[in-house]
Amino acid sequence: MFNIQEELKKLPDSPGVYQMKNVFGEIIYVGKAKNLKKRVRQYFQSKNHIPKIQAMIKNISEFEYIITDNEVEALILEANYIKKYRPKYNTLLRDDKQYPYIKISVQEKYPRIYKVREVKRDGAKYFGPYPSAYAVNEIIEIIGNLYKLRKCSLKLDGAKKCQRPCMYYHINRCTAPCMGNVDPKEYREEVNKAIAFLTGGEDIIKSLNEKMFKASESMDYEEAAKYRDQIKALEVISEKQKVVSVADIDQDVIGSALGIEEACIQIFFVRSGKIIGSEHYLLTNIENATREEIISSFLTQFYTGTVYIPKEIYIETEIEDMEVFEKLLSEKRGNKVTLKIPVKGEKSMLIKMTKKNALEILEKGSQRIKKNIDESMKAVEKLKSLLDLDEVPARIEAYDISNIQGVESVGSMVVFEKGIPNKSNYRRFRIKTVTGPNDYKSMEEVLERRINRGLGEDKQGFNKMPDLILVDGGKGQTNVAEEVLSNFGLNIPVCGMIKDDKHTTRGLIYRNTEIELSRTNIVYQLIYRIQEEAHRFAIEYHRNLRDKTLFKSELDNIENIGEKRKINLLKKFGSVENIRTKSSEELAEVPGMNIKAAESVCNYFNQNNE
Repeated sequence: MFNIQEELKKLPDSPGVYQMKNVFGEIIYVGKAKNLKKRVRQYFQSKNHIPKIQAMIKNISEFEYIITDNEVEALILEANYIKKYRPKYNTLLRDDKQYPYIKISVQEKYPRIYKVREVKRDGAKYFGPYPSAYAVNEIIEIIGNLYKLRKCSLKLDGAKKCQRPCMYYHINRCTAPCMGNVDPKEYREEVNKAIAFLTGGEDIIKSLNEKMFKASESMDYEEAAKYRDQIKALEVISEKQKVVSVADIDQDVIGSALGIEEACIQIFFVRSGKIIGSEHYLLTNIENATREEIISSFLTQFYTGTVYIPKEIYIETEIEDMEVFEKLLSEKRGNKVTLKIPVKGEKSMLIKMTKKNALEILEKGSQRIKKNIDESMKAVEKLKSLLDLDEVPARIEAYDISNIQGVESVGSMVVFEKGIPNKSNYRRFRIKTVTGPNDYKSMEEVLERRINRGLGEDKQGFNKMPDLILVDGGKGQTNVAEEVLSNFGLNIPVCGMIKDDKHTTRGLIYRNTEIELSRTNIVYQLIYRIQEEAHRFAIEYHRNLRDKTLFKSELDNIENIGEKRKINLLKKFGSVENIRTKSSEELAEVPGMNIKAAESVCNYFNQNNE
């Protein structure tokens, strides 16, 4: 169990982001801290909190944290987590579009550098977001003046030239590309220098430092102060924004820390350019193993068992048979997967972050993890005795069915190994053969599909058979599961997880006999966690499917009508019935529509009215 007071003692004196969780493991608050130890402790030591925070504290069952290199990283990472999880007790922060970015319009013949609040897919290069608009303005001014990049918004891609340059040319801060006074290749070289700074920055800062000291030695203190202010702005803006990238590629960034008896692997999951989550894993039996061997072992075990493979995987060191491993993952993903070892830049900094967090977990968190494993194993061993099983059930699979009046029925399979959830082995099932709210038949379909996959050639993570199956329900669901197993010639014990009138776990049913469990019993606590996890996983999947189907309409059946056109049509006319009455000319006036799409709509409704 998570002991808050004990975990508070282990908090580091480092900047980072923390997540408060309730008894169900839901993130209810995300915050950033200059010093994690001081900030998180305040919640539990001070009593002078506003009512909202007091209510939050009462609901905290555990907390997690990620160490960052500085407060800038913590700020951006906090924003990303809040957007993703929308925690109950957080105040909603500003959108990313309100944070300033630096944009260089490299898609233009003569690129310019300027500040924007929104990233677009227009071929330009974006840097940021940055928390300081003042620093962004300063850096744009410095870079623009150093490399004499244009500041105007004129379109200079054609042959037309201006009759006279603006004032920036006359004060030697622009080369007047509008007049054709500079060769595009020479101008592009200056642009590349500006880009190089924004991905590094040390050369300019070094140059400005030299100028500042020279001005100071010459007693030109006003000039020295100007350089000092420019350096400060550059130092703020050149903070590595490792937690945000505009690259539209899914990536995993992996770092490791090695102990005497175990190793810790930390993964940052980067999706659409943002860290959306992280996870850590402990590896045991590492005696005499090299870092390369440990990373290779982890990659093999993790990515062959998980469903999703990202486009790029960043690791800290080269491993044996990298090409073979890339080929294996590429085949599983369905297109090219690349393993990369970053030497510098954003991903190199992220690797350092993962290593730092892995070391922190290994040093201060491994005792808690070991304790949880030990307690979970004790519960599993006691479960073995309670059910009089021949062996300790090392792998437990639990199943739940979710639907609303038979609509979008789904099944979930969660896996606990040695009493600990193995989320990479979780699976979801969309019910295909059952119509209406029939939980028995749905359970039968789910189990048959799971076992068929496990016994077939294309196992896809189903290769391990469970030592114990738990189903959400009583005798009916248990009997269905036992019959399915019998039909396959399998002898796997099955238990039903039964609830009381308040839908709270009450006990087990095994071999048609109910087993009441006290809430203080460690077996009850294990079963409760498993049942809640299976239910959560099923409900989450069902909710996603339901949300998708809520916006289905007859327009989905019409050729040349995609999601955007459908939305625009409904916005304009309010309903499908109104759309049905419109002429092709009226439909063609809707944004995104053309006469061909409009005629497709008219033809569809005319045919269906015949």
